[in-house]
Formats: sequence, structure tokens, C-alpha cells
Amino acid sequence: MNTLLKIIKFQLHDILRSKWLIIYWLFFLLITYGFFALSSDFSKVLVSLINIIQIVIPLVSIVFGTIYLYSNRDYVIFMLSQPIKRSTLYFGLFLGLLIPLIGCFVFGISISIVLFVSSVGENWLSLVYLIISGVFQTIIFTGLSFLISTLNENKMLGLGLSLFIWLFFSAIYDALFLLILQFFQDYPLEKISIVITMFNPIDIARILIILHLDISALMGYTGAVFQKFFNNDLGIAVSLLLLVCWSIIPVIIGRKKFSIKDF
Repeated sequence: MNTLLKIIKFQLHDILRSKWLIIYWLFFLLITYGFFALSSDFSKVLVSLINIIQIVIPLVSIVFGTIYLYSNRDYVIFMLSQPIKRSTLYFGLFLGLLIPLIGCFVFGISISIVLFVSSVGENWLSLVYLIISGVFQTIIFTGLSFLISTLNENKMLGLGLSLFIWLFFSAIYDALFLLILQFFQDYPLEKISIVITMFNPIDIARILIILHLDISALMGYTGAVFQKFFNNDLGIAVSLLLLVCWSIIPVIIGRKKFSIKDF
């Protein structure tokens, strides 16, 4: 445990000097402040934040995570020459990046919320779900970035694959899903739609917030099916469970591949 904490501390000290991290924090601070300053309607601010978060967080987490692990290759080789377990090194690197990314997102949004706390009123629980959704997306896409970097030696290939996965989950997946619905519109697709949605973490995170808000106009087909099939409370519980699974599985597979990789 002491070794893990030392690795995390070293990585935090190294990453916190990065200008990109400061820009990432400022982005959430300014974008949240701007939305609250431009509109007194909390629901509009929340919807705008949802749209921004589900694009920016996955992109930054997966790209920054991929570059981060490739850039630390010499450090990894040096540490592996020491009597340290590979799993300890892997989790130290992972948490050393994950903690500042989550901190930038949470503190960036929270500071603006405090400044406009009167606009939030009784909707604070919606913001909690928004933050939970952002935290899960950070964990999931940072985990995927570590898995990609561990599986690929070529930095450019790994970075390209990371960008493709982000694009796939952000846009291509939904486009393919709509095509399936269009081609098979004469058949009952509710259950199949739920299963398909489970394989896209961005959709699950979006549904988690929308189910809580109970905004039918923003639910879309998958959100409406989730609400109809599970109802709101069970739908939120299922969404949280799926996000936990998505958070754990890439990290476990990445750790296993890291443990047997020949550096």
C-alpha cells in the first residue's frame, strides 16, 4: 500500500504541473459559469452541461490517458527493474492520472455552482447525478486508454485507436443504432434496444441523468424504453450498475495485460 501511495504521489506531483490540466479545469469552470450567467433557467443550463460533458470528458480522458501512458514508458521500465508488483505500478499510474482528471471536472463545475447557488434552488440532486455521470465517464475512458496503450506498442496506432473509440461511442454507435431501428421498425425492438444501449457507456451516463430529470422530450428512444421497461428508480439503479461494470472491466483487463507484457 505504501508503494502504491508513493507512486500516486509522484504521478500527482508530475501531472499537476501540466498546463493541459489547468486548461481542462478552466474549461469546466468557465463553461459552467457562462451557462449560468447566460440563462436563469436551471434545466437549460443542465441540458447544456450534459451535452458538453458527454463529448469533452470521454475525449480528454481517453486521449490524455493514452499519451500519458506512452510518455511514461521509460518510467515504467525503470520501475519494473525494482522489486515492485506490476499490478501496484499499474494502479499507481492509473490513479495518479484519474484523481487529477476527476478533480478538475468536479472542482471546475462546483465553483461555478457555488457562485450561482440561488439558481440551483431545489435541483441540487440533478447536479449530483451530473457529477456522478462525469466521474464515471472519466473512469471508464481513462481505463480504456490504459487498455489500448498496454495492448499497442505503436504510439500513433494507439492514439488513433483511442480517437476512433471515442468517435464510435459518441456518434457512430448511435447512427448504427438508428439504422437498425429504421430497418426493423416493424418488429418489437424494446428489449433489443436496452441490450444495445448497455454497450455504450456514454448513452448509459446520459440516460442516468435524464431518468432522474424525467424530461420526456430529451429521453430519445433508448431513454424512453429504459423508463418504460424499468421505471425511473429501477432504471437509475440499472444505469449505475452498468456504469460500475464499464468502470471495472477495462481496468481489470488492462491490469492483466500489463502484468504479462514484455516491455
